[in-house]
Formats: sequence, structure tokens, C-alpha cells
Amino acid sequence: MKISLVKDALPHSKPFPALSMDGRSWRRAGDLAPEGVSLDHTVDILAFERAHPGTLAGRLSEGENPPEALDMSRLERLIPFEPLSYRDFMLYEKHFTDAARGFVKKYLPGLAPFTGLYEKISGRTFPKFKPGKRWEKFPIYYMGNHLSFFTHKDPIRIPSYSKELDYELELGAIICAPLENASPEEAEKAIGGFVVLNDFSARDVQLDEMRSGFGPVKAKNFANAVSNVVTGAKDILPMIPRLKVRVSINGEKIVETDMSGMRHSLPEAIAYASLEERLRPGEFFGSGTVPGCSGIENGRLLKRGDSIRLEIEGVGALENRAV
Repeated sequence: MKISLVKDALPHSKPFPALSMDGRSWRRAGDLAPEGVSLDHTVDILAFERAHPGTLAGRLSEGENPPEALDMSRLERLIPFEPLSYRDFMLYEKHFTDAARGFVKKYLPGLAPFTGLYEKISGRTFPKFKPGKRWEKFPIYYMGNHLSFFTHKDPIRIPSYSKELDYELELGAIICAPLENASPEEAEKAIGGFVVLNDFSARDVQLDEMRSGFGPVKAKNFANAVSNVVTGAKDILPMIPRLKVRVSINGEKIVETDMSGMRHSLPEAIAYASLEERLRPGEFFGSGTVPGCSGIENGRLLKRGDSIRLEIEGVGALENRAV
């Protein structure tokens, strides 16, 4: 099932969620709700679907007297939810390593020959290019700015203090049930839906911030973007390692790969986030960057005017222009 938050062009019109099984035929969620049930927000819908699996899907596919289909071409699609919080994990060692190499090549070129020679002679990864020992045991994350989210087709302003705007393709997950000291199995059941996430980064600021021993802050908190359709978790969860992803800039394919290689699964990561913390419905989590799917790794950063498009198989697409 897919969820989109929309509104019409009339003054003072209120947004409302629309539901679809195939992403083509959409119906107003309120027309599908059982009597006495309010489905005004995306998280409400995800929570209802979790408690009553298949009910809304059944109403969407009913053959007799189905609710009137929406003309989506006449409606504006909005960001589908406002995150209650935002935690971004780093679940891929290869991204960490390749990004570290990219940082050295671009910002510390004097060190690049030394690190390259070390790796060539030893046949091993340069030690500083590997994440710390804690990462091997626990799914580490940073807390981002949940109030700076944009959606599909929104322009992304390059911050005034940066000239190096980067993108990071990630899978974003929304929980729709409270968690505290959860097991991975409990965390998995609480995941309601997925979106495509772009964790934008000001790379020329990030290195200095991380060297300070704290951060990132201004390198990250100016903007993130999510696709304008939420895809229900049921069909995506078992497929995550095999999902195909693609990055394109100005219509040119830059990277095409898949989501295999996570050190910790998303349910394991979210369970860790709930350790001695109470998580609430509507909190949002990023998987961390899929290896190769950032400019610091593949060498293609964004310039003003560039259009960046991220795609995740079965989940959707997200496109934004740097301005």
C-alpha cells in the first residue's frame, strides 16, 4: 500500500491522505476508513494497518461501489509526514571507507599518496579508513534536524557557508508504534513504512566539524529530503538487501547498485535506538548511505542548477534541484 498527502488548489484547503495499491489509482483515505476511525495522518494510517493488516487494502480493491478515484493531476503532493525526530544510522562499512578515501583525495591531497601506498603494499584498508570498534558492535547514529525536511521536486538551497553540496541515497523508515528496550523482532513490527531519503551534506564544512570532536551540525542540518509517497513496510522489509537503487544527475546515471552489505539490519538498529529510550510513533530513521551513492565516494558532487534523482526499487523516487 502507498500513502500520499495531498491538497487541492482552493484557498484554505486542508491536506488529506490518499491511498493506492499500485501508485496509479488513488482514493481518499477517509472514504476507506471504517466507521468511527480517523485516518487523517500518514502515521495514523500506518498504525491502523499494523493493527488491522489488510483491512485498507481490502477496501481499496472492493469490486462493488468503490470510493471515487482521485484525479491526482489536480492535487498538490506534499511531504507525506513531519518527522517527530530524525536519527541517521551508518550501517555500511564500505560507505565509511570509500567516503574516507574521498575526503582524503579531495581535502587532504598531501596524504593521499601515503594512504594509497599503504593499501597497495599491505593489501589492507588504511586503519583510519575503517570505523571504530564500537561500530562493529552497535549501530551508531547521529541525531539530525527533523524540522528541515523537504520533499520531491522541492528546491534545495546550497547553504551560504558551503560550496560543496553532496547527496546521500538512503532508505528511510517510519515507526508507527511505541518502543522501549525493544528486541529486533519488536522493532521490525513497529516499522510502518518506507521512503527514499536524501541526506544532503555540506562536505567542505563536515571535515572541520568532525575534527572538532563533535558534530556534524551545519554540515547536515540545513536540509534533508524524502519522497512524497510512503510505501507500506510489509512488502519491502524482506527485500531490503536485494533492492536496486540508482542515482542520476541531470538525467545521467551516476550509480546503480543494491542495498546489500549492511552490518546491522534496520530492525536491529531501531531496537538499539530504543535502548533505555522511549520511541514514539512518527519518529524517523535513515539507513545510512548505500555504498557508492554519494558524491564524496563517486567523485560527482552537486553544482548549482543540478537536478539529483534517487530511486529505490519498490519504494519510489526523489528528485530535487540544487539552487
